[in-house]
Amino acid sequence: MRDIYAYRDVAVESFIDHDGQVRVRPLNDQAYSSELRVQCPRALREDYPVGTQFLVSAKLTDRMGGEQYLYVYHGDPFKVLSQQQAGTFLADRRRIRI
Repeated sequence: MRDIYAYRDVAVESFIDHDGQVRVRPLNDQAYSSELRVQCPRALREDYPVGTQFLVSAKLTDRMGGEQYLYVYHGDPFKVLSQQQAGTFLADRRRIRI
């Protein structure tokens, strides 16, 4: 059984990394650095244009003591955010980075 209390709302966006791959990262001005890797459903990378912003439920984790990353459970819903919605979300949750 998964711990639903470990998950937090996080605004993320898709982008193209230095290898030309579509990846997902947290938006700036949240508790999580935009450098943090995000493991998420393939749909966020493949079914929407690069640069799309989403609201997801994610938890900070590591695998066997490795590098930390944000994990989005594949069965959880996500929401596509407009620029205005993302701005409002971020304004409500500005925090010091972890």
